[in-house]
Amino acid sequence: MDKTKIQATDSSRLAAVDALRGWALFAIVILHCLEHYNLFCIPDGLPVWLQKVDAAVFDGTFFILGGNAYATFSLLFGFSFFIQMRNARRRGCDFRARFAWRMLLLACFALLHSLFYNGDILLLYAFCGLFLIPASSCSNRTLVIISVLLMLQPVAWLKIIHASFNPDYVDTDSLFMPFAIAADKVGRNGDIVQTLWSNLHDGILYSNLWQIESGRISLTPALFITGMLLGRMNRFAISDSSKKFWLKSFFISLTAAIPLFCLKTYVPSMLENPTVITYYNVALARIFNVATTAILVSAFISLWFYSRDGYKLQRLLIPYGRMSLTNYITQSVIGVALFYNFGAGLYDKTGATMCIAIAIGIVSVQLAWSRRWLRSHRQGPLEYIWKKLTWLNLSTASAAGH
Repeated sequence: MDKTKIQATDSSRLAAVDALRGWALFAIVILHCLEHYNLFCIPDGLPVWLQKVDAAVFDGTFFILGGNAYATFSLLFGFSFFIQMRNARRRGCDFRARFAWRMLLLACFALLHSLFYNGDILLLYAFCGLFLIPASSCSNRTLVIISVLLMLQPVAWLKIIHASFNPDYVDTDSLFMPFAIAADKVGRNGDIVQTLWSNLHDGILYSNLWQIESGRISLTPALFITGMLLGRMNRFAISDSSKKFWLKSFFISLTAAIPLFCLKTYVPSMLENPTVITYYNVALARIFNVATTAILVSAFISLWFYSRDGYKLQRLLIPYGRMSLTNYITQSVIGVALFYNFGAGLYDKTGATMCIAIAIGIVSVQLAWSRRWLRSHRQGPLEYIWKKLTWLNLSTASAAGH
C-alpha cells in the first residue's frame, strides 16, 4: 500500500473515531444535565402530565446512555494511545516516557476541571492511562485476557465471596457519601467562591471515591486496553473483515445484554446480605455497561461503514469530537453556571425534558464554535496546549543529541 493510500485510510478512520467521540461527549452532556451536574433534584410544582413525561425521559435516557457514554469515551482513549504510539514509532521515537508525562499533564487538566465540576473523570484517566505503557508491550492474547478479567470486576466478586462466608462483614460501598453530601449542600446554597473551594476538596474526593467504589477503577483500564486492541486490529478502518467484526459484535452484545439485564434487575431482590447486594449491583452494572456500550459502538461504526464515509448526522459530530478535551471541560463550566446556586440556579426548576433541551442547546453552541475554530486551527485550544506541553523541550533534546 502506498503512502497516499495509508494517509487516506488513517484520515477516514480518524473521522469515524472523532464522530464517535463527538457522540459520546454529546451523550455525556445530556446525562450531566439530567443530573443537574450532581445536584440531583426533581422540581416541585410541575403539572402531573409533565412529571410523568419527565420520569419516562429520565429513565429511558439513563437506560440507553447510562454508563455507555463514559465507556465509549474510555474505549477511544485507548485507541488514541495506540495512534500516538504508532505515529511515534514511525518517527523513530519511543513515546512511553512522553505518554507518562502526558498523563501528568492530564492530571493538571483534571484539577482545572474539578475546580468547576465535582464529577471529573480526567484524574481517573490520568491514573489508569499509565497502565497502557506496560500493556503496550503485551501480546494481543494477553491483553484480551487482562481486559476480560478487569471487565468482570474481580474485586467486587472477591468481596461477595468474603461476605458470603463472613456474615458479620459489612461494606456498603459508601465512602464517597459524606463528601457527596457536603458538595451537594454547597452547590445548592453556596456562592461562587464557596463552590469552587468545595469542588477542590469535597468534590475531588466525592468523584474519585465513587469511581473506585462503583467499579470504574477496574473497567476503565479494561476499556483502554480494548481500544488499543481495536487500533492494533485496524477495526476502525473500513474493510470487509471490519464490517463483519462490528456486525458480529452487535448481535453478540445484544444477545448478552438480555440475560445480563435480567440478572442485574431481578437477582438483588433475592439476596439478603447487604454487602453481597452492594457488590453484586456494582459487578452486574459494569458488566451490563460493557454489553450495552458494545451495542451502541457497533451500531454506530456499522452505520458509518454502511454509508462508506458516515451519514450526515454522524459527520456533523466530527468537529465536536476533535475538540473533546476543550468541549468536555467547557460544557462543565457552562452547565454548573446554569444549574448551581451561584449561577442561574436551575437545578430545582428544570425537569428531565427541559434538561434535555438545555443539553442540546449547550452542544449546539459548542458544536458551532468548534466548527468555526477548526476552520483556522488544527486542534482545539486545550488540545493544542496539551500537545505543545507533551513535546516540551523536544527540539532542545534533539539538538543536544546531535
